[in-house]
Amino acid sequence: MNSDFYKKTFVCFILLILCAHLQGQQLPEIISNKKVMKNNYLPDFSYAGYHFGEESPDTQHWKMVKATDYGVIANDDKDDSEALLKAMKAVKELNEPIILQLPAGKIILSEIIYIERSNFVLRGTGSGQQGTELYFPRPLNYIKNPEPLKELREYLKKFNKRQRVKSKNIDLPFSQYAWSGGFIWTQVPGKRVKYYLKEYDQPKNILAEVEKGERGSHVLQVKKSHQLKVGDVVQLEIYNKNGENGKLITELYKDTDVKVGGHHWNFPQLPIVRQQVTITSVSKNKIEIKSPLTIPVQPSYQAKIVEWKHLKEVGIEHLRITFPTSPKIAHHVEMGYNAIYLTGLYNSWVKDVKITNADSGILTEGVANTTIQNIETNGENLAHYSVAMSGVYNVLVNNLQVKNEVTHPLSFNTFATKSVYQDCEVFTEPVLDQHSGANHQNLFDNIKVHLNVDENGEYPLFKGGGAGYWKPSHGAYSTFWNIDIHFQNQLSQEKSFVLNGMKDGVYARLIGVHGNHNLEINYAPQPYIEMTNKEIKEISSLYNYQLKKRLRQ
Repeated sequence: MNSDFYKKTFVCFILLILCAHLQGQQLPEIISNKKVMKNNYLPDFSYAGYHFGEESPDTQHWKMVKATDYGVIANDDKDDSEALLKAMKAVKELNEPIILQLPAGKIILSEIIYIERSNFVLRGTGSGQQGTELYFPRPLNYIKNPEPLKELREYLKKFNKRQRVKSKNIDLPFSQYAWSGGFIWTQVPGKRVKYYLKEYDQPKNILAEVEKGERGSHVLQVKKSHQLKVGDVVQLEIYNKNGENGKLITELYKDTDVKVGGHHWNFPQLPIVRQQVTITSVSKNKIEIKSPLTIPVQPSYQAKIVEWKHLKEVGIEHLRITFPTSPKIAHHVEMGYNAIYLTGLYNSWVKDVKITNADSGILTEGVANTTIQNIETNGENLAHYSVAMSGVYNVLVNNLQVKNEVTHPLSFNTFATKSVYQDCEVFTEPVLDQHSGANHQNLFDNIKVHLNVDENGEYPLFKGGGAGYWKPSHGAYSTFWNIDIHFQNQLSQEKSFVLNGMKDGVYARLIGVHGNHNLEINYAPQPYIEMTNKEIKEISSLYNYQLKKRLRQ
């Protein structure tokens, strides 16, 4: 027998082994059974992240400016705010892409560092002990009130927003820093951060009126397209103009028996659904957008495409941010030990950042197609948020390690849409929080949590927060994929542990929730649940699977 015979025999043998291996795999039917797929919609989450997950930042040829040239000196026990603000002012005037390089060591700061330009990176020398530490000895409460939060301050005062806990004798006004603000703050100067009061409404630059579009489609029909061009990054806004029984509410919550809060219809000029979209083609009255529609568009929605002002290609990387230990007064009464506040960003990133003793690690508002990667929050203080997703679209948080106690450790908040927590781990008191406010079609992907069940063998993993006027907790098609539960107590108990907490989360998808003990899931209403107590080994990340599939097409 010649060598070709042996080669062919060997190849056949390998193919047989592969076929047997594939037949032994159990893939979720929601991605493998055509009938199940047709009857149970699963969003495509693969567009989340920097440049839709298709590229990584490349700053190799950007000009580097040293902060030390402007007087920033590490490890001298002096406040470097003035010097760093001087450096930020100087680089803002430069017309080329800039990296502002911080030195290694401890840099003491007590002022907000605003990033107000595109094509800019604030870079340290690393997040480890030998890298760059930004130390903030005082909270935001002790600096001048930020002008961008003026509307929020007036809203809190006008509606007497207070934290009331009778059992603890607490009746205190909300802090403006409970969910906003940070010492490193990206912003478009003069741009409204968030809608709170009607008197701050300004006419929008409407570029087109949208007549229709299908869920999952990339095509929109508009009345006139002459103000749109390929490459534009604009905001699609969809409104509920039809009151409490509007079709948009039915579309978001699928006519289920959940209580819908009044903010969905009391502000008809407020877009309930919004997507920041990139236009890829324009042909007469039809346009194509890069990422798919989350819901079908009908004429009654009076949807519009409007101008969206934003920064792009902004990076914050390779540093750690530290605050002193401080007492926890009450929820929503935070003093403002907030590390990073991202607003008005597109195609940007935060990576390799460790944050210690923050009230909130990273907060967001009006951010799209941004990757937040390799983040650790830790410390002794009880935090409000670790990395929160509010007002975001197509944002990817990858490899977030939550090592401190946080009220909402992973949280999709108001208007969060098509965003992803991927490969994250929560080490204490985990909650996979969906915080009300028309957030929909978000993904918890390949998440690991560590928890202790109560004496009844239960734990509220899906406990949703948020105010009643923005309920329910989330819209249709929010997804949990390959969630690994590490139970730490009562492992000798024979009966299944129960994961509960969500009673108004409509049409969720829970696939591959498993752990080191048998478990049951209480989730309502109308969930799609599959492969409970089974790890999805072959496709551990739905985001990665969908991205690879899309890029192959």
